[in-house]
Amino acid sequence: MRAVIQRVKEASVSVEGKVKGKIGEGLLIYLGIEEGDQEKDARFLAEKVCNLRIFEDKNEKMNLSLLDEQGSILAISQFTLLGDCRKGRRPSFSKAGKPEEAIRLYQEFLEACEKHGAPVESGVFQAHMMVSSVNDGPVTLLVDSNKTF
Repeated sequence: MRAVIQRVKEASVSVEGKVKGKIGEGLLIYLGIEEGDQEKDARFLAEKVCNLRIFEDKNEKMNLSLLDEQGSILAISQFTLLGDCRKGRRPSFSKAGKPEEAIRLYQEFLEACEKHGAPVESGVFQAHMMVSSVNDGPVTLLVDSNKTF
């Protein structure tokens, strides 16, 4: 499971012209589910993003977590994070999770974040979405439950 995490001042997602989710300060998370991912991957990423110390303290050091800051999460499912662009000119999505399993794990991730105490908004799984955000920093990180960098 792969997540691109952006620290934001605000973010929103719209589907068919209607706002589906909107947050103030917090994290915009694009979540890609890979074939073979399990509940443990969703729980790992939820714990990681809720407790990752990427918000600045009074000394302008990244020492505070989303939970410390009482921020929110806007989570967007995005299978294109699993695109493999190493060969040819068209990305291969063969490693992306099957939709039936991916939606279950996406929901598991959302619920796990809520259990940690983070307010969560989300997009619509498999919908064409328009995402807006004001990135703070900018701070953008990649976390993958299947890799050690």
